[in-house]
Amino acid sequence: MQSSAFSSTSAILLLSVTVLLCSTAAVGGRLKLGNNVTVAGLLAFGDSIIDPGNNNNLKTVAKCNFPPYGKDFMGGVPTGRFSNGRIPTDLIVEALGLKEYLPAYLDPNLNPQDFLTGVSFASGATGFDPMTSKIVSVLSLSDQLNLFKEYLEKLESMVGEERKDFIISNSLFLVVASSDDIANTYFDTPFRRAEYNIDAYTDLMVNSASSFVKALHGLGARRMGLFSAPPLGCLPSQRTIGGGPLRECAKKYNDAAELFNSKLSAALDSLDRELPNSTVLYIDIYNPLLDLIQNPQKYGFEVVDKGCCGTGTIEVSILCTKLDAVCPDTSKVIFWDSYHPTERAYTIIIDALAQKYINKIFAPKQHA
Repeated sequence: MQSSAFSSTSAILLLSVTVLLCSTAAVGGRLKLGNNVTVAGLLAFGDSIIDPGNNNNLKTVAKCNFPPYGKDFMGGVPTGRFSNGRIPTDLIVEALGLKEYLPAYLDPNLNPQDFLTGVSFASGATGFDPMTSKIVSVLSLSDQLNLFKEYLEKLESMVGEERKDFIISNSLFLVVASSDDIANTYFDTPFRRAEYNIDAYTDLMVNSASSFVKALHGLGARRMGLFSAPPLGCLPSQRTIGGGPLRECAKKYNDAAELFNSKLSAALDSLDRELPNSTVLYIDIYNPLLDLIQNPQKYGFEVVDKGCCGTGTIEVSILCTKLDAVCPDTSKVIFWDSYHPTERAYTIIIDALAQKYINKIFAPKQHA
């Protein structure tokens, strides 16, 4: 896999450049950090929820670098983000005051200055289960870890070992996966069900997630947050597949997500105590998204069970194309396609999550 290149001249210019946030409000004053808190950057790993375009040049169906994706992003540019506009990592770096959006590490036009404040290694349709990425030929978490190692070498060549270590130890590491494991690899394809029941399969996922956290820690990560699984049965696609003629929330998907979440939460609590000088935090995305779906009027939404693209019942990725009509007002719908929320839905959720979790992740730890 070839990664983005940058000129040595640009690298030299960056030797004296750092972007740090110390005890200030974020852009627009949306996020207040505690005293003596420094957030150097954001490094993201996982699936399509936070993939800003790493899949664009892969030979996979799991991509979206074409209209109508990106309809509301930077003048309508389809960058490979699985939404109409910005995705969670973009909103987080903006809230932290770091930059406007988090770029893809494999973006051929990546600005070397972005190395200092973070990039995303995420790949749409991947998961904690190694088989998940193989099914659709995308980057596994192991692949993403290797790209991160490459990134570390480049960062050190730019700013030196001491500065590199400071940036990594003061960056937020975000991991978002599990949806494709449960919805696609387990329930919607036959590859795992013959070998595992859902209890054993969620154990496999949690063990993989724990191993990934330990690997990140071994490479210098000290502030890590992992998203829970969302209420998968309430996604428009899973309503269509498993929700019956009325397309209700499919119970078996939600039950599996909750089972995984309970195990992940316990595992991360254990790692938080075990890993030295680190914070490992479970981030509940299940309940905030479910609240939007169950109480849409509270947030000004009108459509909860269909996406904005085409019929809204099944279209996602290559099934959502410029030939499909899109809803006239994306602010009224929770989902952009049948699997991914709109920028407005993300904004509501991420604003709440950032206020709840960011200071916890960067709070001083008492354990050794």
